[in-house]
Amino acid sequence: MDVNGVVAGGFEPVREAFVRNFETLGERGAAVAVYRDGRKVVDLWGGTRDVDGTRPWERGTAQIVRSATKGVAAAVLLMLAERGELDLDAPVGHYWPEFKAQGKERTLVWHALAHRAGVPALDRPLTPAEAADPDLAAAVLAAQAPTWEPGTDHGYHAQTYSWLTGELVRRTTGRSIGEWIAAEIVGPLGLDLWVGLPEAQAHRVGRVGSVEVPAQDGALRARPKRAIAEAYADPASLTRRAFAAITPGPDENDAAYRAAVLPASNGIATADGLARFYAALSGGIDGVRLFAPQALERARAEASAGPDRVLVVTTRFGLGYMLHGSASPLLGPGSFGHPGRGGALGFADPETGVAFGYVTNGFRTSVTADPRAQALVRAVRTSLA
Repeated sequence: MDVNGVVAGGFEPVREAFVRNFETLGERGAAVAVYRDGRKVVDLWGGTRDVDGTRPWERGTAQIVRSATKGVAAAVLLMLAERGELDLDAPVGHYWPEFKAQGKERTLVWHALAHRAGVPALDRPLTPAEAADPDLAAAVLAAQAPTWEPGTDHGYHAQTYSWLTGELVRRTTGRSIGEWIAAEIVGPLGLDLWVGLPEAQAHRVGRVGSVEVPAQDGALRARPKRAIAEAYADPASLTRRAFAAITPGPDENDAAYRAAVLPASNGIATADGLARFYAALSGGIDGVRLFAPQALERARAEASAGPDRVLVVTTRFGLGYMLHGSASPLLGPGSFGHPGRGGALGFADPETGVAFGYVTNGFRTSVTADPRAQALVRAVRTSLA
């Protein structure tokens, strides 16, 4: 297995773990980048750019990162709040009056960020084409009755997070959230990251698909707990309905889907793009800092914790970010970030100055803690010891 790129002295364990992912965990193509105190200390890539192809992964190959996009979307609302353009403690209906319907008038902006808005599923799922229509999707979500009283509990808004965050940005700024990200985050930082892929960049993006974990030496594959397995198997469960808010499931290799602006699920990035983004949130990089200290602390302050009504595990969320915990282990107690279902991961750990990005073209069945990403996180921890 040829692995390209470099690691700084002391970070050799990350390279070793990256190689092992190909040897033992069925990795097809992937990249990982790590910054520490604004300096890149890991920059590795290997395998094929397409999950079902033979062309090699190159420097700058990008992939869809699924829900890792949510961390980028959250940054937009937090930055708007910092600029005085959005009040996180105001009702969503203050900016989006139609959202008040069906008893949602007390839903606050921060409830939407912390997965407390009570609308993780739709009574009428959207087709992929409908999901990409911001007017239609926002109208359907605004008319949706909440599953629980907003603010009183939490459950992962797997797909509806797109229209919650996107419509708030559109109502506040007049721009789509994809346009805002491109102008205010990607541009100043020079990131390889898109929410709404431009046609001119399509040639850089690999094909993604599902992969199985190869059995090694008779080792047993990890099995989910019965309650979790049953929730994902039951079409009527809140879990299945939340993930099926777009039905049928979109073709993630389709150009139209990649060009859509769906900040819950279809961002595309390089590993370096994710890592640089989190470096800019945490402490700044190349003179650019996206969060002032107060915004950083609010982003990673626990806002939701306990049994998750959708994921059926114990989760912890700040304002738009998963926090270190059993469902999504990160580097340490102060880490904040977001995984993408079955693969990608981006996070920052302000206490150590680490920012991390991992992307892959092979998606596994894991939701919040992919074994390949976790192996790399453990290797970073070892490198810092």
